[in-house]
Amino acid sequence: MRFYSTNNPQVTVSAKDALFHSMPVDKGLYMPTPLPVLGAAFFDDIAGQSLADIGYAISAALFGDELSKQELEQLTHQAFPFDTPTIDLVPGQSSVLELFHGPSLAFKDVGARYMAALMSHYSQQSEKEVNILVATSGDTGGAVAMGFHNVPGVRVSILYPSGRVSDLQEKQLTTLGGNVQAFEVDGSFDDCQAIVKQAFVDADLNANLSLSSANSINIFRLIPQGFYYVRAYGQTRHYNKPVVFATPSGNFGNLSAGVMVQQMGLPVEHFVASTNLNQVVPAYLKTGMYAPQPSIATISNAMDVGAPSNFPRLAHLYGDDYDTIARNVSGYFYDDEQTRLGMKRIFDTYQYIACPHTAIGIMGGEDYQRSANPDSLVISLATAHPSKFKPLVEEVISQTVDVPERLAVLADRVKQSIRIPAQYDAFKESLLQTVA
Repeated sequence: MRFYSTNNPQVTVSAKDALFHSMPVDKGLYMPTPLPVLGAAFFDDIAGQSLADIGYAISAALFGDELSKQELEQLTHQAFPFDTPTIDLVPGQSSVLELFHGPSLAFKDVGARYMAALMSHYSQQSEKEVNILVATSGDTGGAVAMGFHNVPGVRVSILYPSGRVSDLQEKQLTTLGGNVQAFEVDGSFDDCQAIVKQAFVDADLNANLSLSSANSINIFRLIPQGFYYVRAYGQTRHYNKPVVFATPSGNFGNLSAGVMVQQMGLPVEHFVASTNLNQVVPAYLKTGMYAPQPSIATISNAMDVGAPSNFPRLAHLYGDDYDTIARNVSGYFYDDEQTRLGMKRIFDTYQYIACPHTAIGIMGGEDYQRSANPDSLVISLATAHPSKFKPLVEEVISQTVDVPERLAVLADRVKQSIRIPAQYDAFKESLLQTVA
């Protein structure tokens, strides 16, 4: 398997290079080549397979002989000791794919743990420390922090927007210590993301540090996220209905992962991109004009992205053709009041407790189903455990939300972060001091 830049498909790099040098020098995004096509028999035989089993099978198709079957099997089962179950809201009509059963209680665990296992495998062959840079709007940072905590040969720096993540999300970023350092940025997620991107093209910094990213700009964050789309299909294929995935979307890595496995053969009828007021992509799907905007703070903070990093990757997967993209993807967006009403209605109707991001996904799927394909099976992605937004969820549904023990233990831990302005030079100076 080789990887090319979306800006220059003629030049390819190895899997190891794409993993550790996550952004090409031409500022494109890496894509795998060739993208293997899995035959119908593969998807006919996955109903009883676990996330780890599916991850192994797809990894084997991608890597070929680069890693042994024993290495890949160990890697995937190490990464995924948990599953991603589907829960029926209305059997045969509406299901929820729960992606919050990993250690940080968010869907980002799948990509982060796979990356950590793969980097650990390769880093055993090198004595040079890898520095992971991550910008987070909420859940990515916690998943990466837990996935890479105490992984030998790896140091993690997490940038997050001050005051724009939930209390428990912040505790996940700032209380582990060890090889994990949090940078609290006086700005938005887009500011954090811009700082990280600038770091990757800073020749001076890269001459001193071996930099990589665990954000979804790294193709190895996206590849494993495709595994749970396949797992969801395996759990629901007995309904024998056209499958539509409704994905809460911020940076559009999660949706891009689904499109990749669609192109590998997964029978997906359609995708729904559900967003909050940061509706750059829904607006594009309606008008054909892509116009990034400054991000807007909302109660669904993990989707507060005004310039989605993965939109070029999503467009590239569909040949950079608007008609093809619009035929395969529909977009819906909701403001905070609509989100609160949706959370309340979902609880009252289905007795299902949804975080604000999950609610937006469910609402988008429902709106698509009513307007376009009432005979479809809509699978909405539940991206975070509702306890991560406990005060908000309890206020909306007037019910107590239990906090899993692995999250509750963080409540009394002391936050440790380095606060910096939203300026690249300030981050660079602080980073070099922490690794000195």
